[in-house]
Parts: sequence; structure tokens; C-alpha cells
Amino acid sequence: MSPELVELALRKQRLQIRCAEQRTALVRHAEAFTPLMRGADRVMDGVAWARNNAPILSGMAVFLLVVRPRFVLRWARRGWVGWQLVRRVRNLVS
Repeated sequence: MSPELVELALRKQRLQIRCAEQRTALVRHAEAFTPLMRGADRVMDGVAWARNNAPILSGMAVFLLVVRPRFVLRWARRGWVGWQLVRRVRNLVS
């Protein structure tokens, strides 16, 4: 083998070792975000469940509206205020 090819092979090996070390460091640093990502996954699963079961949720909402109208209207008002807050924050951020 020529010296240039040997040098290239050694450089490639050093780069591969360095990349492996960087991947390990990245995984170690990313472990701090595991609880946050797990929570985001749970929220996304809940949203998917709500989309798949929209008729059931709508029926429950109508039932509660008939049985406990003040309770439902109070929570609807809180939800509306929360939604408006999220929209305003999103507009400020983007």
C-alpha cells in the first residue's frame, strides 16, 4: 500500500472514532430531555385518542351540558381564555 492510502485509512479511522465519541456524548446530553419527550409523547397520544373518539367526547360534553350547565360553561370559559393565551403567545414568538 502506498503511504498516502495508509494515511487516508488512518485518518478515516480517527474520524470514525471521534464520531463515535461525539455520538456517545450526544446521547448522554440528550438523556436530560427524556422526561420532557415522554410527556410530549403522552400529550400527543391523548390528542390522537381524542380525535379518534370525538363522538364519545361530544356525547359526554352534551350530557354534562344538560346535567351541569354552570360547570361546563365555567370550564368552557377557562378553555377559551387558555386558547386565546396560547394564540397570543404563539403570535409573539413567531
